[in-house]
Amino acid sequence: MAIRTATLIGLTAILMWSLLSVLTVATGKIPAFQLAAMTFAIGALVAFASFLFRPSAFGALKQPPVAWVVGVGGLFGYHALYFLALRYAPPAEAGLLNYLWPLLIVLFSSLLPGERLAPHHIVGALLGLVGTVLLFAGNGVSGFAPGQIPGLAAAFVAAFVWAAYSVMSRKLKAVPTDAVAGFCLATALLAALVHGMVEKTVWPETIGQWLAVIALGVGPVGAAFFVWDIGMKRGDIRVLGAASYATPLLSTAFLILAGFAQATATIAVAAILIAGGGLIAAKDMVWRKRL
Repeated sequence: MAIRTATLIGLTAILMWSLLSVLTVATGKIPAFQLAAMTFAIGALVAFASFLFRPSAFGALKQPPVAWVVGVGGLFGYHALYFLALRYAPPAEAGLLNYLWPLLIVLFSSLLPGERLAPHHIVGALLGLVGTVLLFAGNGVSGFAPGQIPGLAAAFVAAFVWAAYSVMSRKLKAVPTDAVAGFCLATALLAALVHGMVEKTVWPETIGQWLAVIALGVGPVGAAFFVWDIGMKRGDIRVLGAASYATPLLSTAFLILAGFAQATATIAVAAILIAGGGLIAAKDMVWRKRL
């Protein structure tokens, strides 16, 4: 697979993750870990259903322990930390710290064999970070209170976990993308275990809420991880890292379209910074005929 093709496939994960907020709101009051268990289970089941047409794909589940540690540790570890952050810190502050992961992916990529971090990659990622800071500032980031420190720390660590998982996926390039189905299933089981210990079960109350849960499992908490794996393993990891700053912006746009948020001048400026940063980081892919 060509690098350009794999990068474009990886970019579709960003679009799917942009729908995460609006779909989560549409699920109602389902507890976080219960929702994670349900959606990851759906994502895994859809993947396993596709294996029925490709029986050889089941062989992808036979991977060395390190692959399972990275895969399950990345998927479950990131979501557990992020949910913890949302429990103990305000969403805006937690989200701001969490969105250090695109910049960390760009920086960590320089540690990979054969990868070179050019100035325009760093400039593009930093512009995306500035745009994201502006976006969250416009949503009411006001400062940190002492009681919020555990949640903020969890959000900060979550950013490193997701960046490490993404970059390590490149190091584990020999692990087929089909193995992500097993990682999703294990994550669903772990989330269900935590849910049983700390949460009270709340089932969707309407057909619309059930449809939102299914949509989450098929897209943002399902297919997105598979296409992201392809992008990380075979695409331009630096471009994908910088472009990931479009996620909070697109997420806000979808919330506006759904009537859950209002458009502001701050969002417009953030859009320019994030889009500009993404184009700068991706200039090699956009203007060169070949990668």
